[in-house]
Amino acid sequence: MTAPVFLAEAADLARTEFTFGGPEGRHAAAVRRLRAGERLDLTDGAGTVAECVVRDAGKDSLRVEVLRRYEVPVPQPRLVVVQGLPKGDRGELAVEMMTEAGVDVIVPWAAARSVTRWKGDRAAKSLDRWRSTAREAGKQSRRFHLPEVTGPVTTAGVAALLSSAALGIVLHEEASSALSALELPGAGDIVVVVGPEGGVAEEEILAFREAGAVPALLGPTVLRTSTAGVAAAAVLQTRTGRW
Repeated sequence: MTAPVFLAEAADLARTEFTFGGPEGRHAAAVRRLRAGERLDLTDGAGTVAECVVRDAGKDSLRVEVLRRYEVPVPQPRLVVVQGLPKGDRGELAVEMMTEAGVDVIVPWAAARSVTRWKGDRAAKSLDRWRSTAREAGKQSRRFHLPEVTGPVTTAGVAALLSSAALGIVLHEEASSALSALELPGAGDIVVVVGPEGGVAEEEILAFREAGAVPALLGPTVLRTSTAGVAAAAVLQTRTGRW
C-alpha cells in the first residue's frame, strides 16, 4: 500500500524533523489516524517531496522525520484544458477526473452556450470549489505537481492562450482530423478546448481557428462536457509518452 500524500509548507520540507500541524496535519492525525512508525509523503505541490515517518502522533498534529527528499521534474509538454462551464456539479467532476489524469492547467471558460454563469459571489465560490477539488484529487492520486486552476476567461482569453500554445486544439464533433492522429510537440503547451453542453459556437470556432487552433475529433461518440477533457487527456498523455 502506498503512503498517503499531504500538503506541507516548503520551509518545513527542508527540515530533518518537524511538527506537521495545521489543517493537513490535523487530517493526518485525527481523520487518517496515522500512528508512530507509519509512513507518509509530504509535498509542497510544486514538485518537492519529502518521504517521512511518524515519530509521535498527537491529537491534531504529527511529529515527523524526513527520511528522503527529492524533486519531481515538471512534465513536458504541459497539458492545458480550457473547460466550458458546465451545469451543476459537473464542473467539479471534470476537474477531479482531469486532475487524476494529469492535466497541468485547468481554465474555466464562459462560453457563449454555457448555461452556467459565474458572476459576483457565485464566481468566487465556484472557483474555490474547483480549486479545492483539484487539491484533494491531486493528493488522492499522489500528484506532486498540483494542477493550476486559473480564474475564468472569456473567448478572447481562450484565443490568446491558443495563439501562444505549441499546439492548440478545439474538440469538435464535425472535425475531420482525429485527435489521435495529430502531430504533437515535445515541449511547450498543448491547449485543448472543451465546449459546454451546447457545444462550441460557430463564431468561437472561427476565433480559435484564427488563433491557430486545430479542430479535432475525439471519437465516434459525443461525450459529455464533463468527460471529454479527461478522455482527451488520456489520449494525449499516451501519445506524448507522459504515460
